[in-house]
Amino acid sequence: MSLFWRIFGLNAVVLGTATALLLWAPVTVSVPVLLTEAVILVGGLVVMLVANAALLRWGLAPLDRLTKLMTTVDLLRPGQRPSAHGGGEIAELIRTFNAMLERLEQERATSSARVLLAQEAERRRIAQELHDEVGQSMTAILLSLKRAADQAGEPLRGDLHQVQEITRESLDEVRRLVRRLRPGVLDDLGLVSALTSLTHDFAAHTGLQMTRRFDTELPVLTTEMELVFYRVAQESLTNVARHADAEGVIVALHHSGDSVVLSVTDDGCGIKAACEGAGIRGMRERALFIGAQLDVTPAPRTGTQVRLTASLPRKP
Repeated sequence: MSLFWRIFGLNAVVLGTATALLLWAPVTVSVPVLLTEAVILVGGLVVMLVANAALLRWGLAPLDRLTKLMTTVDLLRPGQRPSAHGGGEIAELIRTFNAMLERLEQERATSSARVLLAQEAERRRIAQELHDEVGQSMTAILLSLKRAADQAGEPLRGDLHQVQEITRESLDEVRRLVRRLRPGVLDDLGLVSALTSLTHDFAAHTGLQMTRRFDTELPVLTTEMELVFYRVAQESLTNVARHADAEGVIVALHHSGDSVVLSVTDDGCGIKAACEGAGIRGMRERALFIGAQLDVTPAPRTGTQVRLTASLPRKP
């Protein structure tokens, strides 16, 4: 039934009921109208309006549900769909909206994949340039400073040794940046080794207590899945260091059925869903890249848990 005939039918029911009551009810209207007759007429009008409003609300309820979903839909959380039952214009509108969401989610996933691949390529290029250009230049500076310090007398030698230490610390920082931009251990030794190295460096730089719970036998993951798992863990630990005011972090990676689950749980101050910033939105983009589900929820006691669940690739 079309929306026009649905509304027409509801109004016809109300008006027909009112007409039947006027025809068969023992009610007459005098001239001038008596007080009791006016009360009855006004009461009947109120009853008609209430009945009409209730029927219209029932008839237009699918549009209300669709409107609420339109205001809350998030393309980074795919799968939100209103149900469409039967035929008519409302059901057709809901099905059209669902098809539009499907198309937008596919386009968003495709564009996100291109952006993330471009980001990783740029990270790789910058890391390579830092390693080859800046790293080698600073290494040459260290060697020159060593030769100069060996030939210099006091107190110049002490100053040169101090400059050496500053340069060496800067070189270590450059190497750390290179590892963050493009972790070579991820390409060479796999996801578990890369996460172990990441958590070790994180604990060393922040002083937080780190607990690792990694399954010893994980299924084979694609290169894209390993990279997304690593980046989500990296961003989660960065958020913990910046915002959580935590004392300890638990990083777990395990195999559950046909899925692999990564969880990063801290004991900090927690997070509210409405406070999601660019970091969490970026993690959702990465999860969308591999068709995974990202949940950011309060931890069982205190703090926050970031949980990434990805289905294993199907075997050909």
